Amino acid sequence: MMNAPELLLVHHLKTLRLPTFLREYDKQARICAAEGVDHVRYLARLSELELIDRERRMVEPRIKAAKPMSPSGWVWLPARKDCRSPS
Repeated sequence: MMNAPELLLVHHLKTLRLPTFLREYDKQARICAAEGVDHVRYLARLSELELIDRERRMVEPRIKAAKPMSPSGWVWLPARKDCRSPS
């Protein structure tokens, strides 16, 4: 069972939309405590993980939405019927 401060922290992290902080804060706290890392480096690690995760979440949909290119590297676009050649 979580205590009140832990419940409040979970609530704040969800409200602030910091899913990586929420997922990693306890694990990173244990690692930092074992390594004797101070609170600033602990927060720096958490924020770095959050940034990496956000970047990954931004890039993945773009990769999925990208259209494959031809083997030569050129993207062939369909011709527009309303285009006229310059006279």
